[in-house]
Amino acid sequence: MTRIGFIGLGMMGTPMAHLLHAAGHELVVQDARPEVAAAFADAHPGVRIASGAGAPGAPGDYADCDVLITMLPNSDIVDAVVGPLASQLKRGAVVVEMSSADPNRTRALAERLAGAGVTLIDAPVSGGVKKAVAGTLAIMVGGDVPAFERVRPVLETLGKAITHVGPVGAGHALKALNNYVSAAALIATAEAIHVGEAFGIAPATIVDVIQASTGRNNTTENKAHQFMLNGAFNSGFSLALQAKDVGIAASLGRAMGLPMALAQDVYAMTAEASESLGAGADHTELYRFVGRT
Repeated sequence: MTRIGFIGLGMMGTPMAHLLHAAGHELVVQDARPEVAAAFADAHPGVRIASGAGAPGAPGDYADCDVLITMLPNSDIVDAVVGPLASQLKRGAVVVEMSSADPNRTRALAERLAGAGVTLIDAPVSGGVKKAVAGTLAIMVGGDVPAFERVRPVLETLGKAITHVGPVGAGHALKALNNYVSAAALIATAEAIHVGEAFGIAPATIVDVIQASTGRNNTTENKAHQFMLNGAFNSGFSLALQAKDVGIAASLGRAMGLPMALAQDVYAMTAEASESLGAGADHTELYRFVGRT
């Protein structure tokens, strides 16, 4: 049993925190929406609620936690919430930053926390809400290996493919690159469906044939029938977050001296689609955006 602080009870964070509670860990939870944290605590006996909402918790909220997990939308929020907690956390605590964040800012935050005797590792996830519920997420970890080994049993409650990928920030870098590849495949699949349909081929047939052929990808396997062709558009991952991640990947390429021309195009399309479709758009709505451009 480990005392864990968990910040961010969104569509991914809630099932992840549920699994940690079910595994017997003591939890202190926090969310920008106090009513969400309260509802989670009501449904999970023994869970404590941090006194802060969007702001950092009050002194003492996380003082007895061995691990602090964050599952937040972006680096701005991570810095605002986690940075001030450095003085709260006990020396030797490990922050497991599981958001999709900017890898360079992750490194800067890790250095800040190290000054207070706290180790940060980044451990972003892939697999969506379905795998978060099942506890089968892919988790890519960057940072200190001994700290990673200390929290591995916690991560094993949440995921099945857990890989240490490099120094701190490497997890966030690889997550952004993965999401870029995923976005590129989604756009390519959507374009192929619309062109094939215009030629007279049924969209379902297009997806099934690509899925059985060399063009097979995560969109043909897990998104096209399930969320796109049926008009559901409710996969649980927002278009705005996808655009943010592709932008991080493109920026990382520029910083490494590699222009990533395709990534620049994918970012431009996802950003334009996100602005056009609105803040609440699911990333699978790229399908209908591609169809009208």
